[in-house]
Amino acid sequence: MYAIVEIAGQQFKVEKDRKIFVNRLAQNEGESVEFDRVLLIDNEGAVKIGAPTIEGAKVTAKVLEHLKGDKVIVFHKRRRKGYEKKNGHRQYLSQIQIESILG
Repeated sequence: MYAIVEIAGQQFKVEKDRKIFVNRLAQNEGESVEFDRVLLIDNEGAVKIGAPTIEGAKVTAKVLEHLKGDKVIVFHKRRRKGYEKKNGHRQYLSQIQIESILG
């Protein structure tokens, strides 16, 4: 059984006991969080598709930890102009573990 869930504007394919990284959530580590924007549920071949979401469906997850992602280097250069600009960025992430999918 899996579901497609919208979390903070991004869509994720989730299954029970799977760990995923999402943009930083407001909950503390160890707390539970519910997502009610479930777009699709597949239960052993029986597919439910929402328009746009499935009524009454929700996914519960547990926040495992808050962390920062890998560093991404942003480098701008204009050739023959002597212009170079270098920046770095690290995204704030939360790791969650899916506990249940209720359809």
